[in-house]
Amino acid sequence: MVMGEFTQEAQVLVIGAGPGGYAAAFRAADLGLEVTLVDIAERPGGVCLFRGCIPSKTLLYVSELIHDAGRATEMGVEFCKPEIDLARLRAWKNDVIDKLANGLTHLSKKRGVQLIQGRVKFESSEMARLYDSSSEITHIKFRHAVIATGSSATALPGVEFKQDGRIMSSTGALELRDIPDTLLIIGGGYVGVELGSVYATLGSEVTLVEWHSRLMSGADGDLVDPLARKLDGLFHAIHYQTKAVHFEEHEDHVEVELQGTAAETRQKFDRVLIAIGRRPNSTNLGLENTRVQWNDGGFIMVDEKQQTGDSKILAIGDVTGGAMLAHKAMYEGKIAAEVIAGHPAAFDAQAIPAVVFTDPQIAWCGLTEEEAGQQNRPVKVTRFPWSASGRAASMGVSAGMTKIIIDPETQRVLGVGIVGREAGEMISEGVLAVEMGALAEDLALSIHPHPTLSESEEEAAEAFLGSSTHILPSQHKQR
Repeated sequence: MVMGEFTQEAQVLVIGAGPGGYAAAFRAADLGLEVTLVDIAERPGGVCLFRGCIPSKTLLYVSELIHDAGRATEMGVEFCKPEIDLARLRAWKNDVIDKLANGLTHLSKKRGVQLIQGRVKFESSEMARLYDSSSEITHIKFRHAVIATGSSATALPGVEFKQDGRIMSSTGALELRDIPDTLLIIGGGYVGVELGSVYATLGSEVTLVEWHSRLMSGADGDLVDPLARKLDGLFHAIHYQTKAVHFEEHEDHVEVELQGTAAETRQKFDRVLIAIGRRPNSTNLGLENTRVQWNDGGFIMVDEKQQTGDSKILAIGDVTGGAMLAHKAMYEGKIAAEVIAGHPAAFDAQAIPAVVFTDPQIAWCGLTEEEAGQQNRPVKVTRFPWSASGRAASMGVSAGMTKIIIDPETQRVLGVGIVGREAGEMISEGVLAVEMGALAEDLALSIHPHPTLSESEEEAAEAFLGSSTHILPSQHKQR
């Protein structure tokens, strides 16, 4: 050992303090293990808290308020045109982040989790070196390690995300440096439609290009349609089956060459947001010094217990692939901690919910209708349109819909999809139904309060049984 170097021992070393990492650390500590949590940031929270989920949803809520103020005109209530104070909006966003980050720091201390700021590189299957840290610790000898290093935004070939550049990743967009007059968004997935909605509501002229024939290709098309119609009016333009093939970044604009359905192939924008996906943060970890294995995409390979090819090292969250969602990472983090503690735990979730926090929101869980078609699996799909919902009518949000995917033989609920206001809050009932193996009858016979949006789940189940009150049974529709 080199003179001046100091090695610390840890029962559990968690690398990365995002939702998965701190969930693993907290659960391991609750189970009586000594835990060291290392992250490049000073406080736990990761990308989700500082540069992802929380800041984006904070801004999307502001966007929702503005939409509601506009919708109130139809109800006879007039609000003045909103004035955007960008400095105060940024301060509000940052205050939300600070409160949550300080809360996580407090929980870490109360649980006895040691927080270290720095970077970790494995030197073997039981030793890691600490870099870029003010701590006197240079090495950590561990009994078990949990890799929770997350993911980073994917750039297009030849494009670099510069700190003060006009071509941004989601991180740059969430800094809210300004409200550009014109903004090009490349990618029609979660990030593209969410941040596009924010900037368009704040006053930017947003153009979105998507290589596929529709937005949100992972969700059922009938759930996406109401959002697509809304964005057609909110955005300046949406170009499907189109991609950006060349960029020229200048001091005051970006010139972009588009290839596809756009009438003008060369256009200028004040800023460009690239939102085409994320890549795992699995490089420069020294994995080659362990028995951990990874695939061609750089994702670490794990089993149902979150164990890697190295018996002492587990991995969770985005770095392992699959659905790159914070709640999935947290679920996996708890599994990893329980496995290390010797508890019988494994990833066996049947329904991982997904939510798009736009206006309207989209949420789904379990089997989708399109997945059922791809698998040639017979299903019965029932839909309850929110045009028949008293609560939706009273709120002026009747364009929504609730759908349930049901096994026609067993009547088991296989999946649920919702588009409309508060879909993200409502989807949890669907998750529970799928996880518990509930039948359509179980949902239909559970009394839901009236008038609420949640009773649309009851009525969608009743539609399968032919007993829905507010829509006609199929035999009457044929008359």
